Amino acid sequence: MASPERFSAVELKQFSTQLLQKAGLPLEPAASVAGTLVDGDLLGHDTHGLALLAPYVKEIEKGAMTTSGEPEVVSDRPAALVWDGRRLPGPWLVHKGIDALIPRARELGTASLAIHHSHHIACLAAYLLRATEEGFLMVLSSSDPAVHSVAPFGGTRAVFTPNPIAAGIPTSGTPFLVDISASITTNGMSNRLHKAGKQFEEEWLLDAQGNPSRDPAVFAADPPGTILPLGGLSAGHKGFGLAVLIEALTGGLSGFGRADPPAGWGATVFMSLYDPAAFGGEAAFKRQMDHIAEACRTNPPRPGVEKVRMPGDRGMARRAQQLEQGVALHPTIAPTLREAAQQYGLSFPAALAD
Repeated sequence: MASPERFSAVELKQFSTQLLQKAGLPLEPAASVAGTLVDGDLLGHDTHGLALLAPYVKEIEKGAMTTSGEPEVVSDRPAALVWDGRRLPGPWLVHKGIDALIPRARELGTASLAIHHSHHIACLAAYLLRATEEGFLMVLSSSDPAVHSVAPFGGTRAVFTPNPIAAGIPTSGTPFLVDISASITTNGMSNRLHKAGKQFEEEWLLDAQGNPSRDPAVFAADPPGTILPLGGLSAGHKGFGLAVLIEALTGGLSGFGRADPPAGWGATVFMSLYDPAAFGGEAAFKRQMDHIAEACRTNPPRPGVEKVRMPGDRGMARRAQQLEQGVALHPTIAPTLREAAQQYGLSFPAALAD
C-alpha cells in the first residue's frame, strides 16, 4: 500500500484559512476554524479534522453557517455563562469560550459555559492543549440535537448523537488528553466505511429490527439502523448513562436541545475550566497525576501490547512527528479539498517529497 501524502501543517492552515475566507468567513473565524481542523489531523483524529473542511464550506455556501456577528449572551454569572451561538462557526465559538473562561477560572477556581445553536465544533481534543498549557483541567462535551444515530441501551430507535466528551489534564510532562464518545463508534467513521464499501471488524451497529451488524449500510436502510452505545451489546448501559449526562450538560444547561425543533447540523456545547491551585494546589494535583501516569505507563502489558499508553500519548507523539515530517492526510481528504480549491481559484498545497 502506498504511503499517504504528507503536507506542511503551516501550508494546510494557510490554505484552509484562505478557502474559508473565499467562501465568506472573515479572517479571524476562518483562521480559528482552519487551525482547529489541522490540529485535529495533527493529533490523528482524521474523521474530525480537515475531512470537515469541504462540508463546512458547503454549509457557508447554503447559508447554514452564520458568517458575521458575535454570540448572544443569554445568561452571565461570574462562574456560569450561556451563549446563543447563532450558528456561528463552532471552533471559533469554542475558542472564544475558552478566552472568556480563563480569567474567570483564574479568579474563581472554576467557570463553565454552555452554548446552544453553535455550528459543528469538530475534534474536541484539538482544544485541550490550550487549557493544559495554562495549567487548567478542562472538560468539554457536545451533542447535536438535529441528528439521531445512537439508540438508548435496549432500544432500536436512535435518540442521541455519539455525544463526545473530552478532558485535558495537566501533568508535569505530557498532558492527558481524553477524547471519547458515549457511543461505540462515530458517525464520521461509519460514513467513511460505508462510502468505501467496508464493514466494522465487530458488531458495533444494530439494524432497525435490533439485530447486531458490522455493516454501516444499515444507516441507509428504511427504517435506518443505529450505533450501539459505548459498551456494546453486553455493557451498553454505561454508554447510555454517559450519553444522558452529556445531554444534561449540553442541551439541559444551555436551555436548548432535543425537546426543540431541530436547527440543522450543529452542536450544543458545554465546557468547564478548573484551576488546581484553587483546590488542593497545583503541585499536589500534578503529584497525583504524575503518580497515575507512572503506574500506568510502567504497568506490565498484556500479550500483544507493546506498552501501556496514557490517553493522549499517541496523539502528542503523532503531533510532534507530523509537525516535523508533514501531516499525513487520509486518502479521501485531499481530492475533496483540491476540488474546493479549484472552485474558488486557489492552489492546494503540494505534497511534501518523501
